[in-house]
Amino acid sequence: MLRFEEDVSLKPYNTFGIEVQTKYFFKVTSASILKEILNQNPTLPIRILGGGSNVLFTENFDGLTLYIANKGIELVEETQNKVLVEVQAGENWHDFVCWCLDQNYGGVENLALIPGSVGATPIQNIGAYGVELTSVFNYCKALNLKSLEEERIPKEACEFDYRSSIFKTHQKGNYIITSVCFELQKPPHQYQIDYGPLKDYFGTSVPSIQEIAKAVISIRESKLPNPKILGNSGSFFKNPMITQTHFEQLLLKYPEIPNYPLDEPLVKIPAAWLIDQLGFKGTQHGAAGVHEKQALVLVNHGNASGKDILALAQQIQKAVQEIFEITLETEVNIL
Repeated sequence: MLRFEEDVSLKPYNTFGIEVQTKYFFKVTSASILKEILNQNPTLPIRILGGGSNVLFTENFDGLTLYIANKGIELVEETQNKVLVEVQAGENWHDFVCWCLDQNYGGVENLALIPGSVGATPIQNIGAYGVELTSVFNYCKALNLKSLEEERIPKEACEFDYRSSIFKTHQKGNYIITSVCFELQKPPHQYQIDYGPLKDYFGTSVPSIQEIAKAVISIRESKLPNPKILGNSGSFFKNPMITQTHFEQLLLKYPEIPNYPLDEPLVKIPAAWLIDQLGFKGTQHGAAGVHEKQALVLVNHGNASGKDILALAQQIQKAVQEIFEITLETEVNIL
């Protein structure tokens, strides 16, 4: 029988630095151990925790928190142009990006410095600077919580969308991702530098993937607070997508509103711009606040509770709805 730690603080395991406790806690180092735990504890409430970078805890948990800590990177297939690399879910995402750069494998350089674990990346289809995980995702392995069998789930079955997948929608809570397989490029690399800040950074020069990652890291560090210094989970809200008609109505009142037309008759609006217009940027509400350089980032100034952060988020959502008639959805999982 596996032994669990009891009454464990989760403050070290979430980037907001929220002080909550879990009744039981266990670090999972393999898929077989994960299956054994679930077999032995069929009635115990269970919560899965990865890097803790996309979660806001609002209360203690009277159950078992399973911290996914399995490690390993394996080259499973190689051709002249590409490689398939399977990575265990507990690996740190940025560390894996750095590993790819060391091997000169391309595809994930725009996603450098995104906090969290590899296993969490398909859940919300992480993305940054014009690239989404779906562009390099091949398959993942996940434990089906009903059958307790590990399944291989291909890309097309994941139904990737903007910051979404089946693991956030109709299959939420039904699977635990144990590993992810990525399809990466060997030289010569194709790359994406057409997105805003990167385009300005490089101009007409032709960068290497290492130079792209270095630029991404520099840009992110200039805009986003280090969670080890100031508790946060990066972007708290998704960028909303509105109809063309709604956008044209807003444009009459706000001719400077930034926008990104999509293939569908929809327009993406930066949530940070909406929040900034309402004066929230750089404000502090008790120990909770909005970052001074990036309005999309909510922060913990030291001893905020999860409920303090949530109250601020709801205040922002209400104001954006009232003024712009836009519903802001959270990117962060609220527990």
